[in-house]
Amino acid sequence: MNYFNKNDELIVLGIETTCDETGASVISVHKNGKQKILSNIVHSQFEEHSGFGGIVPEVAARAHLTNISFIVSESLNKSKIDVSKINAVAVSCGPGLIGGLIVGTSFGKAFALSREIPFIPINHLEAHILSPRLFDKIDFPYLALLVSGGHTQLLYVEDLDKVKRIGTTLDDSVGETFDKASMILKLGWPGGRNIEIAAKHGDPNFFKLPRPMLKRKNSDFSFSGLKTALFRIAEKKNLNKQIKSNLAASLQLAIADVLEDRCKNAFKTINNTNKGCKNFVVAGGVASNQLIRERLKSLGAHNNFTVFYPPIEICTDNAAMIAWNGVEKIKKYGIENVNNFNFEPRARWPLDPDAKAVRNAKEPR
Repeated sequence: MNYFNKNDELIVLGIETTCDETGASVISVHKNGKQKILSNIVHSQFEEHSGFGGIVPEVAARAHLTNISFIVSESLNKSKIDVSKINAVAVSCGPGLIGGLIVGTSFGKAFALSREIPFIPINHLEAHILSPRLFDKIDFPYLALLVSGGHTQLLYVEDLDKVKRIGTTLDDSVGETFDKASMILKLGWPGGRNIEIAAKHGDPNFFKLPRPMLKRKNSDFSFSGLKTALFRIAEKKNLNKQIKSNLAASLQLAIADVLEDRCKNAFKTINNTNKGCKNFVVAGGVASNQLIRERLKSLGAHNNFTVFYPPIEICTDNAAMIAWNGVEKIKKYGIENVNNFNFEPRARWPLDPDAKAVRNAKEPR
């Protein structure tokens, strides 16, 4: 199956607009196997949302609409690739905020139609868990921990488009917990980075925070109780700089303990089903946290799993992982079979549609 152009290259443009980052990236894959990120431009909407203490969907959609043409143009210019050489457009079409998804999907379809090239709809979550394969040789199947702003899941990645959920959060995601905790402590938004910075100057054992689900036999997560416990302590304290640092450090340690315990159970599950699966991928924005990276790398080593992380800049939302997911689909299905202009953006798009819905939800996440 030949999917290379006349220059023995496959060149894919990726577009990302699921939440509060507008991203565009160009990736090339040579026939000799060499792959390269030619550009990866990300515009963060930090200033647009910082005054609200979180992401406002309507504001995000309007910002995507304002910025997307400029971001794509900048990405193309930086890649130094003539637009005529692009073989396909891959766009994150869900899950995410529907306004931003509509902007990205519409722009991507228009671009693809104008160039008469395939439009490839991408599941943003799948792009996260595939992203380390852009940098390392990681064969299927493997275990993946997805820790992002909206999702915390343990997944058995059997193949492209073939994922089984092993565990998920019953309430809040890790990323949301960091964000809400940061607002409680008045450290600002986005929370993950600010909690990590403050924690460097704090005592992680100063406050005794709960470890939800610890020692349970399954691989599910729960973080709402941890967030509430932090709030109850914070409302009784004079939140000076040291108290904030101690609370941030205590929270970060509690989260790391929970993630380690839940992943340990997932390792046991994998060993019972496929002893040959020994690769463990950690992806999503929270995967950039250094304490969590160190703890899970050590856990993997003790359980004979090789742990893979994407580079820090690829952990958070970006278009390089979207373009790479497009490359993966072309490699598996052929460029003539990936085109899908009829695909409509989805606010919800579970990686494992057969997984059970959690609590009062009508469908899996």
